[in-house]
Amino acid sequence: MKNTVKAITFILLFFIMLQSLTYMLRTNGHIKEIFLGFYAEPDDTIDVVMIGSSPVHPCFAAPKLWGEYGITAYPLSSNVQRPKASIYLVKEALKTQSPSVFIFELRQFTSTDSDMMVNMAFTRGVTDNLKYSINRINLIRAMVPEDDRYSYYFDILKYHSNWKTLILPDQYTAFAYERLHPLKGLTIHDEVGPGEMRDYSTITEELAIPPEQEEALYELMAYLQENDLQALFIVLPMQLTEELAMKFNYMERIITENGGTFLDMNDYYDEIGLDFATDFYDGGSHTNASGSEKCTAFLGTYLDQYYDLEDKRGQKDYAEWDKAYAYWMECQTVALEIIEDKVANNDYGVGETK
Repeated sequence: MKNTVKAITFILLFFIMLQSLTYMLRTNGHIKEIFLGFYAEPDDTIDVVMIGSSPVHPCFAAPKLWGEYGITAYPLSSNVQRPKASIYLVKEALKTQSPSVFIFELRQFTSTDSDMMVNMAFTRGVTDNLKYSINRINLIRAMVPEDDRYSYYFDILKYHSNWKTLILPDQYTAFAYERLHPLKGLTIHDEVGPGEMRDYSTITEELAIPPEQEEALYELMAYLQENDLQALFIVLPMQLTEELAMKFNYMERIITENGGTFLDMNDYYDEIGLDFATDFYDGGSHTNASGSEKCTAFLGTYLDQYYDLEDKRGQKDYAEWDKAYAYWMECQTVALEIIEDKVANNDYGVGETK
């Protein structure tokens, strides 16, 4: 019996150490920092969880939502995030948080899985940034071909060559995969890549989204309804095409017919005050710091008007949010000055039009 207990204890300790080592060896980057930050947030303190692809984390400034509305929001966002991940990210969030609202960005529902799986690094952006759990296993089974799953289940096989990074202090603070994000998941961009404002608001025609994404959308809505979870389906501002506008119309009908709430921010350029010449960093796809501030102000007003969210400013358990707001204001001031200087000097990046 003693030998059995010793063996079991050794095995448990081995896997605990292996798990923590894996967390530390996972490659550093802003997506890892976002997920580390989410896991570090105290239980039941997040009001809004924002799920979606790369446009999300540079667009919504959670510290601004806190400082001006007393709303705590956090993005579970990763690059080219496939819609199949949405349900599993909701489940992951619900392990520690009880959000009043989930926000889902719809841009990736317009693409096929095959297009998004050309580079499986984007899939790993989700799978390899979750803590080990049954939910993570189910996510891998849903998103990764059967023959490739082994290195996803045990992602240390992917990252073992990163052992030299263990000299970095930050790696050791990730041993439990929890580390507060100073900007609550926000990525600030001070580049300028002008886009073109295209008005397709008069288009009423629809175009079907890929079948696998329509299935994912129906499954997501069913899960939300079954679990009495409130959701907002949103389209962030972008340089539209006629095809995309028709696909968003298609999703709007599906969502509203099933009792969901749909918001296309491309219908509110004037209200947002969006300027395609200055508010994007890559030609009208992702907002920079200037566009982020405007979009966040619009979202804050929308949430304040349509959702019953408590203003938690002044409560003692949210001191870290006050710090994040103060830090965001410092970073934002610098970023806006850089953007203004680049516009004045015609210093444009991707999407240059001048």
